[in-house]
Amino acid sequence: MYPEIEPHASGLLDVGDGHSVHWECCGNPDGKPVVVLHGGPGSGCTPGWRRYFDPDAYRIVLFDQRGCGRSTPLAGEPGADLATNTTHHLLADVELLRDHLGVERWMVFGGSWGSTLGLAYAQRNPERVTELVLFSVCTTTHREVEWITQDMARVFPEQWDRFRAGVPEAERDGRLVDAYDRLLHAPDPAVRARAARDWCRWEEAHVEVGHARPDSRYDDPDFRMTFARLVTHYWRHGAWFEDGELLRGAQRLAGIPGVLVHGRRDVSSPPDIAWRLARAWPDADLRLIDDAGHGGGAVAAELVAVTDRFAAG
Repeated sequence: MYPEIEPHASGLLDVGDGHSVHWECCGNPDGKPVVVLHGGPGSGCTPGWRRYFDPDAYRIVLFDQRGCGRSTPLAGEPGADLATNTTHHLLADVELLRDHLGVERWMVFGGSWGSTLGLAYAQRNPERVTELVLFSVCTTTHREVEWITQDMARVFPEQWDRFRAGVPEAERDGRLVDAYDRLLHAPDPAVRARAARDWCRWEEAHVEVGHARPDSRYDDPDFRMTFARLVTHYWRHGAWFEDGELLRGAQRLAGIPGVLVHGRRDVSSPPDIAWRLARAWPDADLRLIDDAGHGGGAVAAELVAVTDRFAAG
């Protein structure tokens, strides 16, 4: 990956509904524009996301999606109302940011949840997208949510049993994502804190496969609360899409060059998700990395090669 760099411009953009979104620009102000869509939902855009791009070639636009990172208000705050934090709000925010920065068209780059958001943005605004680069691909279908929260018990039985035990006994045979969402908004702060810890502990179990070290942000109780609330909020609603909508809508991406980079050992987002998307989107180049999981070094190296190729035209 490229060396660490600092932004040359940043700010807070009022996107309505009482929300302000933090954005930053890095690299070459006159370079090829690219917008970066982080994962989660709710993980925020960390400095590492800047390093996928040649700073001499790209104008790198990053932002923290509603309710997380340096955007305000945070979803983890007591009494936070998430009614105006949906995928459709985020898609509108991306367009507001593009207009605010005076960008006509840009590359869209997203990972994990950001791949869902990137697909949705490109399908809604294909005329604004020059290329689409996605990794650790997911489409946030009901089947995918059930895999992560229920079916993956077959892969991590001990960790999942602990995850399931985090909800009241009467709710353990129902949808765990619904039970955790309720606990994360409970009146008792101790109940909320315990639910956030248990949710993020499960997240670590499956995401860390193939990673050299755990994500230290899970040590921060404020991060855990914001992250867990947003993930459960989005997942229990199926990201406000009709089930399978993004796969069916892949035809709208015709003519947009795209690359899908995915780890074959990714248990969080199994490789068949990216494979099915590539079959539905003829312009997509699927690159399966044999020794990689949900992101990680081998995936990052491939992504840098991809962005270098697009920068060269």
